[in-house]
Amino acid sequence: MPTATTRRNVLAWLSAGAALPVLAACGGTEAEAKVYPVHFADAEWRRRLTAEQYRILRQQGTERSFTSPLNDEHRAGTFLCAADGNPLFSSKTKFDSGTGWPSFWKPVPGAVGVSGDSTLGISRTEVHCMRCGGHLGHVFDDGPPPTGKRYCMNGAAMKFRPD
Repeated sequence: MPTATTRRNVLAWLSAGAALPVLAACGGTEAEAKVYPVHFADAEWRRRLTAEQYRILRQQGTERSFTSPLNDEHRAGTFLCAADGNPLFSSKTKFDSGTGWPSFWKPVPGAVGVSGDSTLGISRTEVHCMRCGGHLGHVFDDGPPPTGKRYCMNGAAMKFRPD
Protein backbone atom coordinates (compact mmCIF):
# COMPACT_ATOMS: atom_id res chain seq x y z
CA MET A 1 0.00 0.00 0.00
CA PRO A 2 1.57 3.36 -1.02
CA THR A 3 2.39 5.83 1.72
CA ALA A 4 0.20 8.88 1.65
CA THR A 5 2.04 12.13 1.12
CA THR A 6 1.54 13.97 4.33
CA ARG A 7 2.83 17.28 5.48
CA ARG A 8 5.14 15.43 7.89
CA ASN A 9 6.62 13.33 5.04
CA VAL A 10 7.21 16.40 2.86
CA LEU A 11 8.95 18.19 5.74
CA ALA A 12 11.11 15.12 6.39
CA TRP A 13 12.12 14.94 2.70
CA LEU A 14 12.92 18.66 2.61
CA SER A 15 15.02 18.47 5.77
CA ALA A 16 16.92 15.48 4.39
CA GLY A 17 17.55 17.39 1.17
CA ALA A 18 18.76 20.43 3.09
CA ALA A 19 21.12 18.25 5.09
CA LEU A 20 22.83 16.75 2.02
CA PRO A 21 25.01 19.77 1.19
CA VAL A 22 26.00 20.03 4.85
CA LEU A 23 26.92 16.35 4.99
CA ALA A 24 28.83 16.61 1.70
CA ALA A 25 30.77 19.56 3.05
CA CYS A 26 31.81 17.49 6.07
CA GLY A 27 33.50 14.95 3.82
CA GLY A 28 37.23 15.09 3.30
CA THR A 29 39.08 16.33 0.27
CA GLU A 30 40.43 14.07 -2.48
CA ALA A 31 43.96 14.62 -1.12
CA GLU A 32 43.07 12.91 2.17
CA ALA A 33 42.33 9.59 0.45
CA LYS A 34 45.76 9.23 -1.23
CA VAL A 35 48.77 7.53 0.38
CA TYR A 36 51.87 9.77 0.28
CA PRO A 37 55.58 8.88 0.52
CA VAL A 38 55.82 10.66 3.89
CA HIS A 39 53.09 9.44 6.22
CA PHE A 40 52.69 9.02 9.94
CA ALA A 41 49.98 8.02 12.36
CA ASP A 42 47.87 10.90 13.63
CA ALA A 43 49.60 10.87 17.03
CA GLU A 44 53.01 11.23 15.35
CA TRP A 45 51.81 14.18 13.22
CA ARG A 46 50.56 15.85 16.41
CA ARG A 47 53.97 15.30 18.02
CA ARG A 48 55.92 16.66 15.04
CA LEU A 49 53.79 19.75 14.34
CA THR A 50 52.69 22.72 16.41
CA ALA A 51 48.96 22.88 17.18
CA GLU A 52 48.50 25.52 14.46
CA GLN A 53 50.50 23.56 11.88
CA TYR A 54 48.53 20.42 12.68
CA ARG A 55 45.20 22.25 12.36
CA ILE A 56 46.18 23.61 8.94
CA LEU A 57 48.26 20.81 7.42
CA ARG A 58 46.33 17.79 8.72
CA GLN A 59 42.81 19.22 9.25
CA GLN A 60 42.61 21.62 6.26
CA GLY A 61 42.43 24.69 8.47
CA THR A 62 43.21 28.28 7.51
CA GLU A 63 45.18 30.86 9.44
CA ARG A 64 43.87 34.40 9.85
CA SER A 65 45.03 36.72 7.09
CA PHE A 66 47.98 39.03 7.78
CA THR A 67 49.18 36.88 10.71
CA SER A 68 52.04 34.94 9.11
CA PRO A 69 55.57 36.39 9.16
CA LEU A 70 56.09 34.63 5.80
CA ASN A 71 53.66 37.06 4.21
CA ASP A 72 56.35 39.74 4.67
CA GLU A 73 59.32 37.49 3.79
CA HIS A 74 61.16 39.06 0.84
CA ARG A 75 64.61 37.46 0.95
CA ALA A 76 65.86 35.11 -1.75
CA GLY A 77 65.22 31.50 -0.83
CA THR A 78 62.79 28.61 -0.84
CA PHE A 79 59.50 28.05 0.95
CA LEU A 80 59.32 24.48 2.31
CA CYS A 81 56.51 22.29 3.64
CA ALA A 82 56.53 22.68 7.44
CA ALA A 83 55.62 18.99 7.83
CA ASP A 84 58.32 17.33 5.74
CA GLY A 85 60.72 19.97 4.35
CA ASN A 86 59.61 19.47 0.74
CA PRO A 87 60.65 22.53 -1.36
CA LEU A 88 57.37 24.10 -2.52
CA PHE A 89 57.92 27.61 -3.90
CA SER A 90 60.87 29.73 -4.94
CA SER A 91 60.94 33.27 -3.59
CA LYS A 92 61.28 34.32 -7.25
CA THR A 93 57.61 33.40 -7.78
CA LYS A 94 56.27 35.17 -4.67
CA PHE A 95 54.14 38.29 -5.08
CA ASP A 96 52.03 40.55 -2.88
CA SER A 97 48.43 39.61 -3.62
CA GLY A 98 47.04 41.95 -0.97
CA THR A 99 45.10 39.02 0.55
CA GLY A 100 47.22 38.67 3.69
CA TRP A 101 48.55 35.21 2.83
CA PRO A 102 51.85 34.37 1.15
CA SER A 103 51.06 34.10 -2.57
CA PHE A 104 52.98 32.62 -5.47
CA TRP A 105 52.38 32.38 -9.20
CA LYS A 106 54.09 29.00 -9.67
CA PRO A 107 55.20 26.08 -7.45
CA VAL A 108 58.45 24.15 -7.73
CA PRO A 109 57.80 21.49 -10.44
CA GLY A 110 56.34 18.32 -8.91
CA ALA A 111 56.15 19.82 -5.40
CA VAL A 112 52.42 20.29 -4.99
CA GLY A 113 49.25 18.56 -6.02
CA VAL A 114 45.75 19.91 -6.38
CA SER A 115 42.36 18.41 -5.67
CA GLY A 116 38.76 19.49 -5.53
CA ASP A 117 37.56 21.05 -2.29
CA SER A 118 33.94 21.88 -1.53
CA THR A 119 34.18 21.99 2.27
CA LEU A 120 32.62 25.47 2.47
CA GLY A 121 29.87 24.59 0.03
CA ILE A 122 31.73 26.26 -2.85
CA SER A 123 34.07 24.69 -5.38
CA ARG A 124 37.72 25.55 -4.83
CA THR A 125 41.01 23.94 -5.73
CA GLU A 126 43.01 22.76 -2.73
CA VAL A 127 46.81 22.72 -2.90
CA HIS A 128 48.64 20.01 -0.96
CA CYS A 129 52.22 18.83 -0.54
CA MET A 130 53.04 15.96 -2.89
CA ARG A 131 55.25 14.24 -0.29
CA CYS A 132 53.00 14.27 2.78
CA GLY A 133 49.59 15.39 1.51
CA GLY A 134 49.55 18.31 3.95
CA HIS A 135 47.02 21.04 3.17
CA LEU A 136 48.82 24.22 2.11
CA GLY A 137 46.03 26.47 0.84
CA HIS A 138 44.18 27.02 -2.43
CA VAL A 139 44.95 28.11 -5.98
CA PHE A 140 42.91 30.66 -7.89
CA ASP A 141 42.88 31.93 -11.48
CA ASP A 142 43.41 35.61 -10.61
CA GLY A 143 47.21 35.74 -10.35
CA PRO A 144 49.79 37.63 -12.36
CA PRO A 145 51.49 36.60 -15.61
CA PRO A 146 53.01 34.40 -16.77
CA THR A 147 50.71 31.74 -15.23
CA GLY A 148 47.67 33.76 -14.15
CA LYS A 149 47.59 31.63 -10.99
CA ARG A 150 47.53 32.72 -7.34
CA TYR A 151 48.71 30.00 -5.00
CA CYS A 152 47.34 31.43 -1.77
CA MET A 153 49.21 29.55 0.98
CA ASN A 154 48.97 29.36 4.74
CA GLY A 155 52.25 30.63 6.16
CA ALA A 156 52.02 28.22 9.10
CA ALA A 157 52.08 25.33 6.60
CA MET A 158 55.52 26.42 5.38
CA LYS A 159 59.02 27.25 6.54
CA PHE A 160 61.49 29.53 4.78
CA ARG A 161 65.07 28.60 3.90
CA PRO A 162 67.14 31.59 2.73
CA ASP A 163 69.67 31.10 -0.08
